[in-house]
Formats: sequence, C-alpha cells, structure tokens
Amino acid sequence: MEKRRIQLPLTEELAKTLHAGDQVLLTGTIYTSRDAGHKRMCETLAKGEPLPFDPTDATIYYVGPTPAKPGQVIGSAGPTTSGRMDAYAPTMMSVGARGMIGKGARLPEVVEAMKKYHGVYFGAIGGAGALLARCIKQAELIAYEDLGAEALRKLYVEDMPLVVIIDSEGNNLYEAGRKQYLEEHRA
Repeated sequence: MEKRRIQLPLTEELAKTLHAGDQVLLTGTIYTSRDAGHKRMCETLAKGEPLPFDPTDATIYYVGPTPAKPGQVIGSAGPTTSGRMDAYAPTMMSVGARGMIGKGARLPEVVEAMKKYHGVYFGAIGGAGALLARCIKQAELIAYEDLGAEALRKLYVEDMPLVVIIDSEGNNLYEAGRKQYLEEHRA
C-alpha cells in the first residue's frame, strides 16, 4: 500500500500499477453518473448508438451533486452507493470505462469484469461531499439534463483523495481488511 498522485486518463497500464489499499490523489477529467444515467447509457449502447462521451479509459464518479451556490463550481458532491450501478458497470467497462468512484461493496460480477477489463474501483468518503467538491475545479453538463442531479457531467478534479478498494486483479480492500482484523483479534 502506498500513497500516489494519479493523473488521468486511467489507462490499462496505469490501472495495473494500482493496488487495493493504495491512497491516491486523483487529478484529471472524470464523468458523473448514477443509476438513471447508467441505465440510459446502457440503453443507448444496446441500440448501437454512441455514448455522449468517449468512455475509453474514463473514470466515472457515482455522484448526484447538489446545485452550485453562487461562486461555486458545483454543490456538495459525495459518493452514492456503488451497488446501484452494479447492473451497468460490466457493460460500461466493456466499452472502455476503466475507473469507478463510489462507496460500498461491489457484486462478484463487477469484480470479474474489473479483472477482465483491468478496471479499478476507488472509494470516496461518504458524508464528505462538501470537502470532495473543493477538489472539483470545473463542471460541465454534457447530457441527460432531464435527470437533474443524475445528469451526465464532465468534471475536472485536482488531488481528489481516494483509496483503491478493488484493483484490476480483483484484490479487495474490504475483504482483506476484514480478514486482517479477524486474524488480529482472535482469542
């Protein structure tokens, strides 16, 4: 486990250097979407139509930010529960999206897709939306405005503090941490 500064895009080569437990400061372009946006993107792909952004090596932040107050780029931007995107994550990875930012556990099917497509799941701290918003330097609505907070946005972030929860080999910090705790606290 190490502390690293990461510059996006999240290429396959970069993804392979990240390990469960690594603390990262992420800089670059990311996209926002939650379940309604993911559903729409997967429906678009199923019709054979292109997505409103290039998913190649993209990182998607599972967030529905609050409206920006005057003088702000964006409102509070804390992570949503990632499991809500589990039905869509393998499809998104199959078209090139590689990074996911959220909170909570992922289904085995998502972990298998991460191993197949060299994906990385980053954890963001829930309840720290106002602090995470400070890392967002630019925000642009790019599609699905009718979805409100769940619209697809393009963000530019600087030094966004995250932890690698699941790496491209399927190593899972949640599982490893639980195992380590139990081993250390056995009677």
